[in-house]
Amino acid sequence: MLEYQNLFTRVQVRHAPDPGLPIPTPQNRIGRGGFGILGYLAGKIGDAQIGPIYLGWFGTLSLVFGFAAFEIIGLNMWKSVGWDTVQFIRQLPWLALEPPSPEYGLRVPPLDKGGWYLLAGFLLTTSILLWWVRTYRRARALGMGTHLAWAFASAIFLYLSFFFQPLLVGSWSEMVPFGIFPHLDWTAAFSIRYGNLYYNPFHALSIAFLYGSVLLFAMHGATILAVSRLGGEREIEQITDRGTASERAALFWRWTMGWNATMESIHRWAWWFAVLTTLTGGIGILLTGTVVDNWYNWAVKHDVAPRYPAANIITPDQRDFLRGRYMGTSPDSFPDYQVPAAAIDTTMAPLDSTEIAPVIDAKSMLDSLTAAGRVSIKAIYFSTANSASRAESQPQYLEIQQLMLQNPTLRVLVEGHTDNVGDPTANLQLSKERATFVRDRLIAEFQVDSTRLVGTDGFGDTKPRAANDTPQGRRQNRRVELVRIP
Repeated sequence: MLEYQNLFTRVQVRHAPDPGLPIPTPQNRIGRGGFGILGYLAGKIGDAQIGPIYLGWFGTLSLVFGFAAFEIIGLNMWKSVGWDTVQFIRQLPWLALEPPSPEYGLRVPPLDKGGWYLLAGFLLTTSILLWWVRTYRRARALGMGTHLAWAFASAIFLYLSFFFQPLLVGSWSEMVPFGIFPHLDWTAAFSIRYGNLYYNPFHALSIAFLYGSVLLFAMHGATILAVSRLGGEREIEQITDRGTASERAALFWRWTMGWNATMESIHRWAWWFAVLTTLTGGIGILLTGTVVDNWYNWAVKHDVAPRYPAANIITPDQRDFLRGRYMGTSPDSFPDYQVPAAAIDTTMAPLDSTEIAPVIDAKSMLDSLTAAGRVSIKAIYFSTANSASRAESQPQYLEIQQLMLQNPTLRVLVEGHTDNVGDPTANLQLSKERATFVRDRLIAEFQVDSTRLVGTDGFGDTKPRAANDTPQGRRQNRRVELVRIP
């Protein structure tokens, strides 16, 4: 059977360099095109001819601005190691040009406090945008479609989202540091800061499209290579005059999957998957910290993720402290917070059946808060003279968590109340400690925003709901109340 030559068997044809289509002058052209040693090596993986390269004014300016940006970044990294060339080379993967610190907000800082970073970012962004213009203009000049330019624009959108997001949240410190490992540190810390980006649905879409792009590329590339001996790589010929390579490739996929793409449609699929990878990723970044402050809580609220035990829970105060602290060499160390869950009293005997009160669901609590401004909760249990709630209280905590998740503007005060058994002064202090315990546990273990649990108070036995002369009455008086705050 006749076999076509491929990269490994073909003869490299050497001829006069082809300058390509004529283009209007003047144009910035680098080289006349040629072969030589580099051409020979390039011919092993592609076309043997190197050049000429047409830059034009936009391409030239893009290189100038890009060079200036890299000079600023490189010189600042070099300065950070005391202009020691050996240390610069050795530590390069860990060196960084950091964004301004949080106290500057969106103000322009001094050069050595983040000003160089902003200047380098401006120059690099200008360089990228100018290169996009060059890409678009080159495609139009050659009479091509502009698919490549718009795919590039999608990648630029993702890049720019890392600049727009800090503008939306009001702090340059949210920006990505220029550096290799510091960039990776920023990615991890940014995810922690906003409750794990893997719960961001647009991040999930971006990953799905990324994997899809790889799969399509692999499927198409493998198929064409498999029929290259039959001329499969000559796709234009195969499209206009279907030959045995095209027929066999289509037959293979119909046999294995029941359906096949065409040589044109597979490229369209791959283009859309690649474009949507960066487009959805950029949308996910823009929503982070602006529309959604904690993606895990968002996922729990919308039944996307289960409730996990407390780990790496960041309170609002810690979240504010963490803003902008993304550098890998931060003097405050890597920002990984572990807030211990509040202690639970599990040492006592199980509750007597007469002690068990019904759990009030989130809707009923909201109805009571709306109608009366407060709700009395008896299904949070405490052992005698103990401020730590018992393990049997878990269902009621979960309902309070749902109440707060479902009503994001709701703000409450936590009150503690006791019966009249014991010393009144001790009961007053115990009621305050129990209210504080409940609030702290809701924040640490159930991720309720501390700014919405505005405070605590305790009243001991001074505000009974029933007479204290019967066990049933005393059970009614031992309670926690949530009071709605306008």
